Amino acid sequence: QVQFVESGGGLVQPGGSLRLSCAASGFTQSYYGMGWFRQAPGKEREGVSCLDSADGSTYYGDSVKGRFTISRDNAKNTVYLQMNNLEPGETTRYYCAFRARFCSGDTRQYDTWGRGTGVTVTS
Repeated sequence: QVQFVESGGGLVQPGGSLRLSCAASGFTQSYYGMGWFRQAPGKEREGVSCLDSADGSTYYGDSVKGRFTISRDNAKNTVYLQMNNLEPGETTRYYCAFRARFCSGDTRQYDTWGRGTGVTVTS
């Protein structure tokens, strides 16, 4: 049983930072893609970032490039998303997602999703 649990969300002021964590368990794949997505009510799910386990390659959506950083700690089976200079428009719920192969920009190609963690950016 594959499970992913997000944490680290909360309330932050514009320009502030948060670090989200995604703790993974129940899988043994050597190669996978671990993505971060976000989805606000009434809007489509947006790809934020992804990390390929094969070589550590990282990918970012245009809107977050230069501000967000994805990383991993293999010993802890955890993937992180460091979010800097947050904007009010980025208030939403953030999800980590697992794909049993390399990263994809297509939400439908991910196999397992966490329940998400909420982020609120407001003054």
